[in-house]
Amino acid sequence: MVRKPDNSAPVSRRGASSLSSLEPIDLSPFKRPSSGLFIWFTILLVWLISLLPWRLWQPAPDLLLLVIAFWCLNEPQRVSMLTAFFFGLAMDVHDSSLLGGHALVYVLAAYGAVALRRRLQHFNAVIQAVHMLLIFVAAKTVGRVVYAWMSGEWAGWQWLWSPVFMAILWPLADLLLHMPQRRLDDNDAGSV
Repeated sequence: MVRKPDNSAPVSRRGASSLSSLEPIDLSPFKRPSSGLFIWFTILLVWLISLLPWRLWQPAPDLLLLVIAFWCLNEPQRVSMLTAFFFGLAMDVHDSSLLGGHALVYVLAAYGAVALRRRLQHFNAVIQAVHMLLIFVAAKTVGRVVYAWMSGEWAGWQWLWSPVFMAILWPLADLLLHMPQRRLDDNDAGSV
C-alpha cells in the first residue's frame, strides 16, 4: 500500500523555541557616526582620569581600556589598534612598569572588539558586555602571564575583578558615549 504525502502545513506550537527563531535583541543599531572631536575628547579625558592613583588598586577597572575597546567596536575607522598601542605605551611609561605590558593588553582587547564587531553591532549593551567580558579576561590574562614570567612571581587572582567591573560598566559607557547620537536622533524624530 502506497502512502500519500502529507501536504498540510506544519502545526506551530506556541512557546516552542528553536535557534532559527532567535533574533538580535537590538534591531536598530546606530547608523550615524560619532563626532571625531567627541571620540578623542572622551579618550583623552579618560586617559587623564587613568593617571590618578586610584588605578593602583588591583581590582580597579581599567577605564581607558574600556573606552578604547568601546570606540574600536563602534568607530573602528577613527580608533584602531594603533591607538590602543600608543595609549598602552603611555600607561606603561606612567606606571614605570614593563614596557609594552599595557600596550599588549590594550591591543589584544582592541583586536577582540574589532574581530567581533559585525556580530556585536546587532546586540544591545548588556549582551555586548557578556562578550566583552571574555575579551577583557583573555587580554588581561595574557598580560598577567607575561608579567609573571618576566618578574618571576605570580601576583594573585585579584586582577580578575577588573575585567568583571569593566563588563559591568559597559552598558553605562554605551549610554554615556552614545548620548550625543541619541540626542540627535530625538531631534530628528521631532522634526518629521
